[in-house]
Amino acid sequence: MADVLDLMRLDGRVAIVTGGARGIGRETPETLAAAGAQVVIADLDEGAAEASASEIAASGRRVSAIGVDVSHEASVNAMVRATIKTQGRLDILVNNAGVAIRRPAVDLSLAEWDEVVAVNMTGVFLSARAAARPMIAAGDGGTIVNVASIMGLSGGGLYPNVSYQTTKGAIVNMTRALAVEWAPHRIRVNAVAPTYVRTRLIEPILREPELVARIEAMTPLRRLADPRDVAAAIAFLASPAAAMITGHVLAVDGGFLAQ
Repeated sequence: MADVLDLMRLDGRVAIVTGGARGIGRETPETLAAAGAQVVIADLDEGAAEASASEIAASGRRVSAIGVDVSHEASVNAMVRATIKTQGRLDILVNNAGVAIRRPAVDLSLAEWDEVVAVNMTGVFLSARAAARPMIAAGDGGTIVNVASIMGLSGGGLYPNVSYQTTKGAIVNMTRALAVEWAPHRIRVNAVAPTYVRTRLIEPILREPELVARIEAMTPLRRLADPRDVAAAIAFLASPAAAMITGHVLAVDGGFLAQ
């Protein structure tokens, strides 16, 4: 019987993490690399991706960087082609890149709506499709982990954020649909749905102590998440320990949705 810790290892596997330069994205490559994966940090800010890769590589991990705009098909396809060329294979994709524009629906412009949809929803589809093609061709299976949000499973309520909530909800059902479609190819597709995570994305919230206190009061574990909380869940879903899990959305929310 395999040791349970061995089931969490990712030795010999190649992973791409989009939006991998900061926040959850920064923590995830470090966690996957610590588990033995060769990780490609992909980010719109290529310089930041290279800096993150250098920091992680300094500890002896196998990490590289590449620039990508997940909202553009050609850029996404080039990211996957470059990974296959340099690493020889692709086993894991973490769709982490995302943006948020917090504005009341009546004040949200079409351009702002389109920007969030292009990154959060279309970007996930383009990246998943591009990764699945070589996975299917290789015949070795693979795993895709999408970063959704508790806002994709609830209507929010703390402040208006309709474009973010809508796109994260779309990721939830896209995860299920792709899991069913690609199961015959042994490609597992899952998602994590984090609560509010202490990253740059929620800096405006962190500057409002009363709002942070409200979120903590709504969370049974009484705290916001740290990036490592989400990265650990991603690593689990990407690992052989989750071999029988697909089409699942794992809330990393301290019980927020359980109430």
